[in-house]
Amino acid sequence: MKGPLHGIVVVDLTHVLAGPYASMSLGDLGARVIKVERPGIGDDTRAFPPFREETSAYFMTINRGKESIALDLKSADDRAIFEKLLARADVLLENYRPGVMDRLGYGWESLHERYPRLIYGAVSGFGRTGPDSLRPAYDMVVQARGGVMSITGEVGGEPVRVGASIGDIVAGIFLCEGIVAALYARERTGEGALVDVAMLDSQFAILEHAIAITNETGVPPGPMGARHPSITPFESFHASDGMFIIAAGNDALYAKLCHAIGRPKLISDPRFLTNQLRCDNHELLKREIERITLGETVGYWVDLLVEAGVPSSPIHTVRQAMSDPQLRARKMHVEVASESGKPFAGAGNPIKMSINPDSSYAPKAPHLDEHRAQILEWLDAG
Repeated sequence: MKGPLHGIVVVDLTHVLAGPYASMSLGDLGARVIKVERPGIGDDTRAFPPFREETSAYFMTINRGKESIALDLKSADDRAIFEKLLARADVLLENYRPGVMDRLGYGWESLHERYPRLIYGAVSGFGRTGPDSLRPAYDMVVQARGGVMSITGEVGGEPVRVGASIGDIVAGIFLCEGIVAALYARERTGEGALVDVAMLDSQFAILEHAIAITNETGVPPGPMGARHPSITPFESFHASDGMFIIAAGNDALYAKLCHAIGRPKLISDPRFLTNQLRCDNHELLKREIERITLGETVGYWVDLLVEAGVPSSPIHTVRQAMSDPQLRARKMHVEVASESGKPFAGAGNPIKMSINPDSSYAPKAPHLDEHRAQILEWLDAG
């Protein structure tokens, strides 16, 4: 079986994470991804730890299944090769600061005129427009400026970066979404399109409850630990041997929770009759629940609550998540091929489709310039 994007050729100039995450996702859906890298250096993440025999595990997992060719876009010979690639490509991805590609002669307007079917995907810190479009950015910068850090961390504590690089990854997801939409539009119009995704925009776009709360109350929310600001009880609770999650998202689930822990009187307690009252009195309710939960283990409560139909979970380490049977069953733990024989571990494709092959194994990431000969042969054959 070939994926839904089989036959689509992506020329990928991006490096580090946001762009490579998007091209990885397009590759997982069947596209051919040709990674164009700087001669002698390649993608910055080739130098990111952890290493196995001088090979970056970080690079290997994000760039699995791609091809690599090293080109200097200021060299006449390499520019000729690059332009042959553009003539055969469906998608070009780049994550330079706005203006860099124009100075190289490969800006959107120029390429659209020469290759009208080419889809141009650009991801940058602040996008191609606006007063700060030329500023550099990294994940932490956009998490901070976009508001995400202000609501992350413990109550009363300092703002904290989200542990995963969501500034890059969310932008990569939106870029992939935009590319797929542009491919669909091209089927109707025959025209390529510019897809302009900003990391900052992407962070602001995921502040669903925080924007609503700020707009309606005039008071921006601060860090709340694990607690949801609009639903109670919906946070972490202590057991005798650790912490776990209870997510009772409505009145019916709250009633099931109260029955399951042997406190049915909490259902009719006037302090907790509605979700709004439970939010207003969340500290009181947490104390009432933890009087019970501290008496048994995490495993005991999670099993009991799940059996009662109440969403609940232990708080897994990454190691525990990597061996989670549900994630394993969904083929979300993939072994990325390695020349040493011992595979690298990566996350699988979360988009499950009847028309896309799904496997627990992924092809290896390329060495720098590994596929030059076969790419040149393919270009000459075309």
